[in-house]
Amino acid sequence: MDFVKALVPGTLLTWIVCAVLGKGGSSGGWLSIHHVTISSHSFYWSWALFAIATGMAWILLAITPK
Repeated sequence: MDFVKALVPGTLLTWIVCAVLGKGGSSGGWLSIHHVTISSHSFYWSWALFAIATGMAWILLAITPK
């Protein structure tokens, strides 16, 4: 369940960081930020950053006392 909860902050962090770096014209180096168009909506995205951000959120949610 912690993993499912971690998808939301992982997605938000990825979307915000990619938007800032992508608008500046950067590819983010090893993050490989690229421009994606889905159904006439376009945005910047990085699968590497998404995996890292989701993993960090998952760890934070897993170690917090319930």
